[in-house]
Amino acid sequence: MSTIDPPSLTVLTVSQLNRLARQMLEQTLPVSWITGELSNFSRAASGHWYFTLKDSQASVRCAMFRTRNQFVDWQPRDGEHVEVRAQPTLYEARGEFQLIVDALRHAGQGDLFEAFLRLKSRLQAEGLFHPERKRPLPTMPACIGIITSPHAAALRDALTTLNMRWPIARVVLYPSAVQGGEAVAGLQHALHTACSRRDCDVLLVIRGGGSLEDLHAFNDESLARAIATCDIPVISGIGHETDFTIADFVADMRAPTPTSAAQLATPNAADLLEQLPALRARLGQAVARRLREYAQNLDALTHRLHRPSQRLALTIAHVHALRDALSTRTRLRLQRAGERLRLQQYALRLCAPDPARNRQTVSTLAARLRAVLMHSLQQRAEQLATLRAALGHLDPNGVLHRGYAIVRDADGQVLRNSETAQPGDRVDITLAHGLLRAEILDASC
Repeated sequence: MSTIDPPSLTVLTVSQLNRLARQMLEQTLPVSWITGELSNFSRAASGHWYFTLKDSQASVRCAMFRTRNQFVDWQPRDGEHVEVRAQPTLYEARGEFQLIVDALRHAGQGDLFEAFLRLKSRLQAEGLFHPERKRPLPTMPACIGIITSPHAAALRDALTTLNMRWPIARVVLYPSAVQGGEAVAGLQHALHTACSRRDCDVLLVIRGGGSLEDLHAFNDESLARAIATCDIPVISGIGHETDFTIADFVADMRAPTPTSAAQLATPNAADLLEQLPALRARLGQAVARRLREYAQNLDALTHRLHRPSQRLALTIAHVHALRDALSTRTRLRLQRAGERLRLQQYALRLCAPDPARNRQTVSTLAARLRAVLMHSLQQRAEQLATLRAALGHLDPNGVLHRGYAIVRDADGQVLRNSETAQPGDRVDITLAHGLLRAEILDASC
């Protein structure tokens, strides 16, 4: 017995179903880092990469388009353990689940890169990358040291460039491994040897390109500090132009490639040879100009030379001129001294005292003083008489002499109003001459 779908269900085409599934996958699963083993790797004619990422229990198809895989600086191979950053999605045409990869690296490089960033931040905070501590490179080095592997292609490239640009320089190789567990110790030993021998004007630390794991030795902290304390200027040429290591940041100069490091360390001999004719001409002109100056100075010195008799006559004439000048100057000084003496004598005469004139002055001043004193005494006497007359008007005895009296009660208080006295009170009456004691018989107003 067959079943019939309810009328409410929508009938989807296969393409619609796959599109909905893709949208749900991309909205539900975010971009993530995924690790696994690389297999079935292929490169399409368009430049896109297609491969399978698998582990022991599952596998998934992956696609990495040309616009993204061009930034991968190594060739992926089947069997390599890798990490991909990818968006889970669905290939609608075949309904296949797949990953769209936008970044590819060797497994474990995420931890290496994080360690690289932490070390870079710490050394930068310490000032190991500051431009102020970087040393200038020699313009024409007599000896160039190279620290790298004797079998590296980077060494052949650097030697070819040095031979073309500056063949007169002596090149010293300080061999060291540049990859693997012994690389860090070997690089430090090479640096120490170069610094202790002091036979090079500049050092090149170089190696070819590689993954972050391949360049791990050049991200070592102890190697960075060894480069920072090296007494010889260091140029780093490690990897390709996009590769950066801690050694690049701490070196005195960073070159994008080993060949560029050799170019930065040397001048171009061909350019210098082209400049030789112009420099030779400038040198000849400078020498000719200096010779003319010397000739002119020689002529001037020759004209200044005299025979001994002429020199003696000139000296005698000079002595006579000095004697005349000294005599004239002495005479003028004596004349000025005599004039100053006469002026001082005249001033002394003006300052000498005259007794007769002083006595007349004293007599005049004494007479004027007596007149002033007499006039002042007369004024003082008139003022005293005026004050005495004014005091006489204010004297109570003068009032009493005119017939008035002062009445005081038994307490000695002056009576000014009859209301303050009562019949029978005893009072004292002061007259101009004498005192009366009385008793009040009537105190009416």
